[in-house]
Amino acid sequence: MCLFVAIQKSPMPLIGANELKKKILIEIEGQPYQVLDVFFATPTARGASTMVRTRLKNLLNGSVQEKSFRTSEKFPEPDVEVVTVSFLYSDGDGFHFMDQSTYEQFTISEDSVGDDHYYIKEGLLLEIFKYNGHAVSLQLPQYVELTIASTEPGFRGDTAAGGATKVAKLETGLEVRVPLFMKDGEVVRVNTQTGEVAGRA
Repeated sequence: MCLFVAIQKSPMPLIGANELKKKILIEIEGQPYQVLDVFFATPTARGASTMVRTRLKNLLNGSVQEKSFRTSEKFPEPDVEVVTVSFLYSDGDGFHFMDQSTYEQFTISEDSVGDDHYYIKEGLLLEIFKYNGHAVSLQLPQYVELTIASTEPGFRGDTAAGGATKVAKLETGLEVRVPLFMKDGEVVRVNTQTGEVAGRA
């Protein structure tokens, strides 16, 4: 005899605006967002409520926007799964990734990847957000290692200025400023949030 038990999904706990912090995922008007920055604005007027100012990234279209909320506001958690993937290659269809645990492959459109493509090279491990089962956007590691493809040679005497830099083009096409002594073929660590070089890899 088969018994069918109806399993009721318990409602997801709501996240209060006063609990928001970087990297948390929330849903606003049916859209999934990642919190990039949070500022708590203390009211100056008596009786006014504390406001929570945020910078949010829409996981569906990659747009970044600023929104303010009252601390009493609450948000549901979106149905987002975070998956560790490796970057395989890009072509006319978009950017192709492979799930490190299931070996399933995903494709994310060029529009969704946007400027993040400057930090992606073959074999890079990163995280992908899956919303309702579909891969929608990337979560880059804070630092990536990229090779200098071309840069002008540094000139003697330039270093006297102290901290002088020059423009270098990396293997992904990203242009950064590097110390004068760095040459073609050297590998540098790049901060994916600022686009700045943090030194040799």
